[in-house]
Amino acid sequence: MVSSVSMNGIDIESLLKTTLSINTEELLLEAMRDLVKDEIKRYVRQKFDENPYLKTEAKKIIGDLVECKMKETYVMMRLGKLTAELGVKMVPEDMREEMEKDLANLLEKEVSRLIEKM
Repeated sequence: MVSSVSMNGIDIESLLKTTLSINTEELLLEAMRDLVKDEIKRYVRQKFDENPYLKTEAKKIIGDLVECKMKETYVMMRLGKLTAELGVKMVPEDMREEMEKDLANLLEKEVSRLIEKM
C-alpha cells in the first residue's frame, strides 16, 4: 500500500488535486526542472566568480545589448511617428484639419486625466 505525502497531517497530494486541479506528476516535473535550472545557474555563476575577465566581459556585453535595445526602441518610435505623418499627409486637406482638431482634443483630455491622477 502506498501512503500519500503529508505535512503536519495534511494530505498534500489530495490538496493539490482538489484545489489546484493540477496533476501531481506535472507539478513534480516542473519542480525538478526548476531545481536543475537553479543548479545550472549556480554553476555558471561560480565559473564567472572564478574568472574576473569573464565577469567583466559579460557586464560589457550586457551593457551593449541594453544600449542596442534602447536604440531599437527609439528607432521604432521614430518609424511610428514617420508612419503617422505619412498617414496624415495622405488624408485630404479638408479632413486633415478636422482630424488634427480631434487629435488635439483627445490629447488634451488624456493629459488632463493624467494630471488629475497625479
